[in-house]
Amino acid sequence: MAEQKRDYYEVLGIGKNADDAEIKKAYRALAKKYHPDVNPGNAEAEAKFKEASEAYAVLSDPDKRRQYDQFGHAAFEGGAGGPGGFDFSGADFSDIFGDLFGDFFGGGRSRGASNGPMKGANLRTSVRITFEEAVFGCEKEIELTVKETCKTCNGNGAKPGTSPVTCSKCGGKGQVVFTSQSFFGTVRNVQACPDCQGTGKIIKDKCVDCRGTGYVPMKKRYAVDIPAGIDNGQCKRLPGLGEPGTNGGARGDVLVEVVVGRHPIFQRQDYNIFSTVPISFAVAALGGEIVIDTVDGKVIYDVKAGTQTDTKVRLKGKGVPTLRNREVRGDHYVTLVVEVPDRLSHEAKELLRQFDAESGDSLNAAKKLEKDDKSGEAKEGKEKKKKFWK
Repeated sequence: MAEQKRDYYEVLGIGKNADDAEIKKAYRALAKKYHPDVNPGNAEAEAKFKEASEAYAVLSDPDKRRQYDQFGHAAFEGGAGGPGGFDFSGADFSDIFGDLFGDFFGGGRSRGASNGPMKGANLRTSVRITFEEAVFGCEKEIELTVKETCKTCNGNGAKPGTSPVTCSKCGGKGQVVFTSQSFFGTVRNVQACPDCQGTGKIIKDKCVDCRGTGYVPMKKRYAVDIPAGIDNGQCKRLPGLGEPGTNGGARGDVLVEVVVGRHPIFQRQDYNIFSTVPISFAVAALGGEIVIDTVDGKVIYDVKAGTQTDTKVRLKGKGVPTLRNREVRGDHYVTLVVEVPDRLSHEAKELLRQFDAESGDSLNAAKKLEKDDKSGEAKEGKEKKKKFWK
């Protein structure tokens, strides 16, 4: 007995009222996920790809979709071609298939790069800065090894007195064409010429200084302006200082990753700063002024009487400047922690005991509880004796 086919709308994961755009979007996502080129040798993925392609071939065609909505799978029973007897000959996969290869291989239906101008590769490096430098910005110097045009051959890679010749394999086009078979039939593929590496030229006598590359490595120093508010792991881009382009393409960029050092007091979250400040028991109980360290320097803050430990204080505008506008800053949040002294003189201890006696006698709370418990037990015993001798 033949395997029961799933509903085409269910296969694509769409509703029966889906328009053409929704159908195309759903199929494109499935094709990209299950395409045989992405899942080589995976029979299950290939089956799902074929199932989705069959559903798209029907639902993307107004006439076939109308027949399917009326008669279901029975409308196409006995068809020739395609897997499972389904006929794909009338289906148009051109735009989908072209987009798909664009995702897989970087552009168009042709696999491989063109021989047009291409931007050079980006270079990456890193620079270490302090917490304060990240907050307010700074200037740092970096050293990079970059490729510069060879002065001996003026960048053509050939030995002085000689010139590159046209590549015989690609005829100077920089590309070679070949065909391959896919699920939909023959596909035309284009790749960079393996002999000339896509340049269209062959260098027979290479320049001894650059070895035919047209470039020589040189160490260079650059000043990097680190903006205020930059965070750990973010990058500063230096346009046009990267690897040289090909076929007249622009240079790539330099990406400088910023590594921010830890601070002994401050912690950062987005544009806000957090810190903890200890306060004495006397200040917490009676209130008073304390000194708080901020990235702008020390500030005086008036603590209210009766402040409890872990009280949060907000210092507005004392945080990190935003990257878009350094005049707009986050806040600084301070957690006040009541500090318990670990060394007291005899006189201080006596004064503290007097203070405790006047404010609840917490030092003798356990003794009072024990005394009250014994008094209650004694009273209960007397009551029992009275009842016994009655």
